[in-house]
Amino acid sequence: MSTPDTPPAQPRIQPGGWREVGLFVALFARVAGRVQGTEPPAVFLTLGRHRRLFWGWLHFAGRLMPGGRLSRRESELVILRVASRRGSSYELTQHRRLGRRAGLSVDEIAAIEAGAVEGAFSDREVLLLRAADELLAEGDLTDALWSELGGQFDDRERIEIVMLVGHYAMLATALHALRVQPDRPR
Repeated sequence: MSTPDTPPAQPRIQPGGWREVGLFVALFARVAGRVQGTEPPAVFLTLGRHRRLFWGWLHFAGRLMPGGRLSRRESELVILRVASRRGSSYELTQHRRLGRRAGLSVDEIAAIEAGAVEGAFSDREVLLLRAADELLAEGDLTDALWSELGGQFDDRERIEIVMLVGHYAMLATALHALRVQPDRPR
């Protein structure tokens, strides 16, 4: 895998134009790019080449973030941890920006990427980082950590934590294997 700051060489599948992705995906990507301050996101224009899969994925992803039970700050904290652990330059580029909008400071983002757990984060956020680390390393959570999470998160939130980590790990794999390049700012 590439390092977080070194994107892979060339896309294996070029982001599609409106003919390859369809009018709705192309318009969606254009609007998303304007909102994010980037060119139309390559993740949408690449995955959008498989339109049926794209819409199902987008609906699922939207239920996790921004439509999940965790706060935006908490979701971005988890996503940035997954992106840094998986070496996903695309996810890091996107979610550094989104994390800042959700209230994470530059120093907090650097700590997340460096693997820090203690210090700048609340007890609840430390648990999220520990859970992300354990899920990524082991594909599971110990009973002790599961119990600790139960002291801060309800059952639906704990399900969401597991799904959020798994989803962004899967997305990091897809983005890496497809060699999707980070979006340029507008």
